[in-house]
Amino acid sequence: MTPEQLLARVLYRDALMLIIDKPAGLAVHPGPKGGPNLEDLLDGLRFGLPRRPELAHRLDRDTSGCLVLGRHHRALRRLGRLFTAGRIDKTYWAVVEGAPPAEAGRIDLPLGRRNKERGWWMKVDPEGQPSITDYRVLGRDGGLTLLELHPLTGRTHQLRVHLAALGCPVRGDPIYGAARAPGAGAPLHLHARAIAVPLYASRPAIAATAPPPAHMRAALRACGLDVAGSAV
Repeated sequence: MTPEQLLARVLYRDALMLIIDKPAGLAVHPGPKGGPNLEDLLDGLRFGLPRRPELAHRLDRDTSGCLVLGRHHRALRRLGRLFTAGRIDKTYWAVVEGAPPAEAGRIDLPLGRRNKERGWWMKVDPEGQPSITDYRVLGRDGGLTLLELHPLTGRTHQLRVHLAALGCPVRGDPIYGAARAPGAGAPLHLHARAIAVPLYASRPAIAATAPPPAHMRAALRACGLDVAGSAV
């Protein structure tokens, strides 16, 4: 990823906020072992401001799609309050191995850390933080199911852990998926499809939609959607 390529992924821009289409495989911030990350590229998204934008929330390295950046400290504080209050509507697409128990439903399972050594790996934990995800089936193909997901809370790895607990892990999930599942070794099939941010009290929520990544398109077609994300 180059600064020029990231610039082409800007989905929305105003004086307070940017929404970009984060590519799969790019970490949002530096890890303990270094390597390419989004923060190293943010200087290219200043658009004339003296400081670079900063992350208003996070996406996993292998998750693609809509990511919100605040353009200065005041904007980040406002966005932080919206995320904390659960006022930002997030829509994800996931291709999963197997199928959930119903065509639509709610997953209400608290989550906590799996262990101290892997502090960002999560598990279902009755003593953990409340975590809620709504889902509905968009399509099927053999052993695969395409789901639309709406997380009502924002826990680390929430969607991946919830779907694994439901018996239908995200295709290509190296942590919460089955090691010998048919999709083992595939890229993670999880995409932040759309986001709506009620940033201004007197205006409708700002909405952005990210096109599905190349590695998910074959599965989307097989489940009955075209590459633009319209039902066929």
